Parts: sequence; C-alpha cells; structure tokens
Amino acid sequence: MKFIDEARIEVHAGKGGNGSASMRREKFVAFGGPDGGDGGVGGSIYVIADVNINTLVDYRFARIFRAKHGEPGRGAGCTGAGADEIVLRVPIGTVVKDLTTEEIIADLTHDKEKILIAKGGRGGLGNQHFKSSTNRAPRQTTQGAEGETKEIHFELKVLADVGLLGMPNAGKSTFIRSVSAARPKVADYPFTTLHPNLGVVRVSDNKSFVIADVPGLIEGAADGAGLGIQFLKHLQRTHLLLHLLDIAPFDESSDPIKSVTAEAKAIVNELKKYDQSLFDKPRWLVLNKADLLEPAEADRRVKAIIKALKWKGPHFIISAMKGEGTAALTFAIMEHVDTLKQQVTAEAAEAAKAKAEPAPTLENRLRRKPRV
Repeated sequence: MKFIDEARIEVHAGKGGNGSASMRREKFVAFGGPDGGDGGVGGSIYVIADVNINTLVDYRFARIFRAKHGEPGRGAGCTGAGADEIVLRVPIGTVVKDLTTEEIIADLTHDKEKILIAKGGRGGLGNQHFKSSTNRAPRQTTQGAEGETKEIHFELKVLADVGLLGMPNAGKSTFIRSVSAARPKVADYPFTTLHPNLGVVRVSDNKSFVIADVPGLIEGAADGAGLGIQFLKHLQRTHLLLHLLDIAPFDESSDPIKSVTAEAKAIVNELKKYDQSLFDKPRWLVLNKADLLEPAEADRRVKAIIKALKWKGPHFIISAMKGEGTAALTFAIMEHVDTLKQQVTAEAAEAAKAKAEPAPTLENRLRRKPRV
C-alpha cells in the first residue's frame, strides 16, 4: 500500500427537501384544511478517525463526495425522508482543514473521534405551518436549504512518542528493527526509507512507546534537496527526538570527526528552518555503528564529537546492528516519556479543576469574615 499523508477533497452536503402544499381531502370531513408535510433533511458529511487505517490513499483518486438530498414532504402531514449521512474514515493523527477559510476544523487524535465537516440543508416547511384565522387554505411553502459545500485538506501527522533524525545511512531503520517488530527496508545505499515507519518498543509487559523513523535529511533539505523536509511533520507530535550519528562513515580518507560534526550541524540547521517548535523539542545524541571500530578508537571519536559539538545533553553509544547499548537507551527513553506524560496529566487535571471551580460571587464575598 502506498503511503499518502496529504489529500485534498471536495464535500457537498445534501439539499433539504421542499415543503409540500397539500389539502386534506377525506370523506365526511368538510373543509379539511392544509396538511402538507415538511421536507426531509439533506445528508451531512462526517469524518471519523479509524485505528485500522494508516494512510490517506483512499482519497488520492476519489476526491468529490456528495451526500443525497432530502425527500420532499407529502400530504397527510408526512415529512419527507432524510438522506443518509456520509462518513469518511481517516487515520488517527489526521488534521482536517477548511481550505477556503484556512481554519483547522479538527485534529483527530483518538480512535472513533467523529466530527461534522459539511452540514446537510434543512427541510422546507409544508403549507400546514402557514394556516391562520384569516388564511384557512394557504398555498405557501418553503424550499429546502442548500447543504454546505467545502474544500477540505487532510494532513496526516503520525502519532509517536519518539522520532528518529539523521542523515541517510545513519542506521535509523536498523535501529527501529533492532528495538521493535517493525521491519523497514535496510540496505547499504542512501534513502532506503521512502516513507515514515512506526514501531512499538515494548520495555516490559505493561510499558511501551512508539518510535517513528522518517527518511533521512541532507544539507539543503529545506530547499528541496533529497526527499526534502516533507516528512518532518510526522515528528511534530513526538515528545523526544533521537539524533543518530554514524561514527564510522564510509569515506575514511576524510577526517571522520569533522565529517560527523558537519553532518550533525546540517541536520540541526534544517530542523530550525522547518519549525522552531520542533527544533526546541528535547533531543538526545545517539552515536551508532560503534561495532565497526576498535573500543579505544570508538571512545576517542565519541569524546571528540561531543567536544566539537559542545554537546551538554544525554548521549548514548550503540550498535544498532548487534543490539549493543540499545536496551539501556530504550529504558532511558521509557523513563523520559513516562515523566512527560505524568506532567501532562497533572497539568490537565489542574486545568480541569480550575475550570470546575465557580468564580466567587458578590454575595459570597460579602459573607466572608473580615480579617482581625
């Protein structure tokens, strides 16, 4: 299945049915009067998040969605049938935006979360609503209202706790294969990852986190070089970024310390160009492919890289291919993610409590005892 993370569609809600102009004609009932029913409601269009869907490929070719119109009213006070609604299923993490007003309608982050994007038109009124003491046989009715028409933009931002950053061939796909059940493509040439991959890292029976691997960045990605920065949006929901560096690059003729340092700075610059909030996220340094060097040389290179980058944050030395150092890294990530989630939960509880407490009224203030 091809990975599609953006789509543009048109939605046309159904028109309401027209009201009916009818007179009651029944044996032994003289002057029956008006009995025209109302028109039915036009079909509305909804969007629902579905955990079983992971791409927007369904909206790559089917781009126009029209709901049916409501049926007109009938005699004997019968209301016309309302049209069925249309439900569009999208992956969790989809942002729904109105292209006309540039307004974000919803950000669907939970399974079965459902929102209305185009409301069906109201049904028209039948002539029974217009009878009065001076107008016993009205012929007036109203037309059904038009349904809403919108241009909608879907943008998928995958839900993950941790995101991987790095140059092509830094070992991101190998790392996610090592710590999770995800099986992205791995090869000895750049840009083997062409779309984001998600993996669930299970630290214990009841603790796990989701890690996202996106295609590698190169210098000039913000200007369209390589695969560009189109996939960085999938890291905007993460709590932590892991910056993977290859400390054993292919080209041994050049200075490996300068080469790795320049690549690391290039990634950081591209990140800052793309989004300041993404640049400000917590970021850890992960020095990969230590198994390709002698222990003493690996230790020397790590110290030189840390010094050259003036790095003050956490750093880890791993071999994603052999799984060395990955256990300690995943445990540290789990502890960090748990701490952040507890902070978010506590802040949400405090906000809910503050919202629930009623503001003090004048009467309550007057009842307070004066301080002595």
